Amino acid sequence: MDAYAVRSGPQYWQDPRLWGDPLTPGGAIKPTTVYKYKELGTETRWSPYKIGFSTVSLGGSFLNIMVLSKMSIDRLRQEISEFLRFSISDAPVSYVIHETIEEDGYQRLRISYPSQEGDQIPAFLLLPGGRELFAAVLVHHQHNSQRHLGKSEVCGLMGDPFQAFGPALAKQGIVVLAPDSICFEDRRSNRTGVEPDEADVDQHYNEMCYRLLRGDTLMHKVLRDSAQAISLLSTHSLVDPARIGILGHSYGGNTVLFHGALDERIRFACASGAACTYQYKMAHQLGIEMAEVIPGFVNHYDIPHLVACFAPRRVLLVSATDDKASQDADRIAAQSQEICTSEGVIAYLEHERAIGGHALTQQRFDNILHWVTACAA
Repeated sequence: MDAYAVRSGPQYWQDPRLWGDPLTPGGAIKPTTVYKYKELGTETRWSPYKIGFSTVSLGGSFLNIMVLSKMSIDRLRQEISEFLRFSISDAPVSYVIHETIEEDGYQRLRISYPSQEGDQIPAFLLLPGGRELFAAVLVHHQHNSQRHLGKSEVCGLMGDPFQAFGPALAKQGIVVLAPDSICFEDRRSNRTGVEPDEADVDQHYNEMCYRLLRGDTLMHKVLRDSAQAISLLSTHSLVDPARIGILGHSYGGNTVLFHGALDERIRFACASGAACTYQYKMAHQLGIEMAEVIPGFVNHYDIPHLVACFAPRRVLLVSATDDKASQDADRIAAQSQEICTSEGVIAYLEHERAIGGHALTQQRFDNILHWVTACAA
């Protein structure tokens, strides 16, 4: 049986003292399962969800071990999908090429493709040279209160150079899709292009409010658009559908956490500057991004539930010590730590906590690029 375990304390590998029935109070872990643990602090908490807890003694110290079977994770993923009304369309996604630019080592195509609702999604598609099957990464742009920047920042044409993952990945032989999210850059109803407009904030706020009034959410729209992008990549003639990942920072990282958790077509995911629980944000009076305003969600789930749903796929959380948007990422990582299989194959959550603030640095950019490239290979 596959098992998902989170605990505090030092590393132990197949410790025979942990063998037993994982879902029996006072028991522990079956000997056929491999467990990898990292030192993540002393406090472990989790919102209740059909979880078996086991407490065992190792050398006099008591360890709280949370165990989730793979069946439980699949059920959790399905329940969250139903709560968010998330589904994947079976319809093929075609796109229109509006412009092709030859760059150093890749082509940049300006394209558009239909959303599941029928509106057009502008995007850049970066294609490396060659005709073999490539890995692909969907890169979601940040927010940064700059709704005039979306896909162009990801592709290094405007904005923060440490957001320009598109060219860096394409030069590594990875197909990149960088769409505009709803209300950003060319998906603003009041203005297109990369110039700011005084109506940008109101338009975004209204997109959230109008959906709430209809019994819908902005997250529902964001998730469906992101799933449409994965559908486009999955059927592209140059893409290996078994090597598709997703990446984002800040607002883009939020999209990664929600969509990547629920869409198993995504084989690896990196969420930077986004791992912070609703519980922490509300307790510390922090802002909630508009797409994350989901009525009733926190009555049942929080971010650790989403991270657990990545199992058994690879996921990297990147946080920083002075970043309010990822302040309790250690706690999230501790609660969602590892997946192990009876065959001894370990799929795991990795967490990199940097010193600094919310904005990416050269070191974090390089580390993310290295990790994504390694996963794509």
